[in-house]
Amino acid sequence: MAEILDGKSLASLIHEEQAEKVQSLSPKAGRPPGLAVILVGEDPASHTYVSNKRKACHRVGIYAPDINLPASSSTEAVLETIDGFNRDPAIDGILVQLPLPPQVSKEQVLLKISPDKDVDGFHPANLGRLVAGEPGLVACTPRGIITLLDRSHIPISGTHAVIVGRSLIVGKPMALLLLNRDATVTICHSKTHDLPHITRQADILVAALGRPESITREFIKQGATVIDVGISRGLDGKLKGDVLFEDALQVAGAITPVPGGIGPMTIATLLDNTIDAYRNHTGLIK
Repeated sequence: MAEILDGKSLASLIHEEQAEKVQSLSPKAGRPPGLAVILVGEDPASHTYVSNKRKACHRVGIYAPDINLPASSSTEAVLETIDGFNRDPAIDGILVQLPLPPQVSKEQVLLKISPDKDVDGFHPANLGRLVAGEPGLVACTPRGIITLLDRSHIPISGTHAVIVGRSLIVGKPMALLLLNRDATVTICHSKTHDLPHITRQADILVAALGRPESITREFIKQGATVIDVGISRGLDGKLKGDVLFEDALQVAGAITPVPGGIGPMTIATLLDNTIDAYRNHTGLIK
């Protein structure tokens, strides 16, 4: 039976550590860290995600103003809002919740965020630093996965890691982070032939393809570590991952659940990125 990698419990521990850091650093900087989470529109799932992020900020002492723009907002209105926070010395990180309404240009919005405040790690400047192996703000979910692996004492160096999915949010930055930690990395996607043959070679398997319960035990090497990034709601209303959990549990050596696995780690990492940006802005570099 596989070990359950409890991201929810680890994230709670990390939030305690973050609260101590903020309490220690704020008097030296003369202010707490600041994170602007911008919500555009009324998408229910986005409202939930933003609410969870703001609650986490308040829990650890990060200043997080409510910025809710109407669904009718233009690209220019969103860019103007971002520009104000780019110039605001009380704000260290800016996050625009995706997806955006169809009339708002995601590309223009993400490019407008100053790279030193890009706590989502999506700006080309930060992606370029990751490619070059230089310090920078890294996409939250991949960085959260690395933290979970490290805190769970799962080795990375010398392993074969297989990532199913090639998005800029998870797949590509995940591959680079693992490569920078001396793993041998294979990226698979919708055009990959004989996917199970490749995934069964993985010591670390990251499922980020967005197809509920499509990764079954036939895809998994005995004893592998399985990281399930996918999340969707089934017809029964329950949240499901990309991995058929009960099936994979019989084969994997360690596995993340959905919910309670990678989701909480993503939020914890968002706050880590904000604190890192805060340290750089205030000169309190660790």
